[in-house]
Amino acid sequence: MIKIQDVDKYVDSKFQRVFILKNINLSVKEGEFLSIMGPSGSGKSTLLNIIGMLDKPSAGEYFFLDEPVHRFRERKTSELHKNYIGFVFQAYHLIDELTVYENIETPLLYRGVKSKERKAMVAEMLDRFNMVAKKDLFPEQLSGGQQQLVGIARAIIGRPKLLLADEPTGNLHTEQGDEIMKLFKDLNKEGMTIIQVTHSERNSTFGSRVVKLEDGAIISQ
Repeated sequence: MIKIQDVDKYVDSKFQRVFILKNINLSVKEGEFLSIMGPSGSGKSTLLNIIGMLDKPSAGEYFFLDEPVHRFRERKTSELHKNYIGFVFQAYHLIDELTVYENIETPLLYRGVKSKERKAMVAEMLDRFNMVAKKDLFPEQLSGGQQQLVGIARAIIGRPKLLLADEPTGNLHTEQGDEIMKLFKDLNKEGMTIIQVTHSERNSTFGSRVVKLEDGAIISQ
């Protein structure tokens, strides 16, 4: 599904080149549940953003479903991103002015899904996450755990082939975190490929493989 070859990410300043990622080689098969681990500043989130097509590598090649993402123009990249990838952020990134229902519905509007189908898909998500009673509330009226669940519902409503999660339980207590990891495990069993960035050894055990980063390089996988 994913093939990353000799990828670098760097920033050039006047006097030197600073590498955020260096010589990354990584393959991910469809249906895997991968955990990316490493200390702060090791390049984990940057790697996730490149995989999620939110950022471009400075050098190297990236193939997604055999398509050469590194050669694509912005429009083609954004089409791929919109149709195949769901993103869960640590800081939720919900839209404050929208209700729970509207936040979950947003990706379907971008994809031009018809109204009747949208209603059915949002209803299914609200049901799955036990959020029916909260559908008209705004993000500020929810707990951290509930906001994260809305973020996950929004990420998976379009049934993406790939779910990317950046520290998805970072703001939650252990019990809430375990619930979300069990949910990820279920989604993975249903066939969704998942890549999570995590500091937590506990969370990494839910996945099938761990990739460790240090100073922008993969030290084990």
